[in-house]
Amino acid sequence: MARTKTKEERLFSAAVVRRAFELQDGRYKEGFRFVYEGVLRDLALEEAEVEAFLAEHRADVEAAMGRRGG
Repeated sequence: MARTKTKEERLFSAAVVRRAFELQDGRYKEGFRFVYEGVLRDLALEEAEVEAFLAEHRADVEAAMGRRGG
């Protein structure tokens, strides 16, 4: 059975999804809302929580995405 993710792990995952879409220069704006809202629902998170997490941990998120100095 899979281990339950901590809230920080769920926030990190959602932040990676959000940042990946942000870097697409708006090309996938409609698809982003659909996918991102599903991620938030499935991970039991609020958008404001993810935004706050991303503001505080942007460097870690971008490092996980393979971006340096981002």
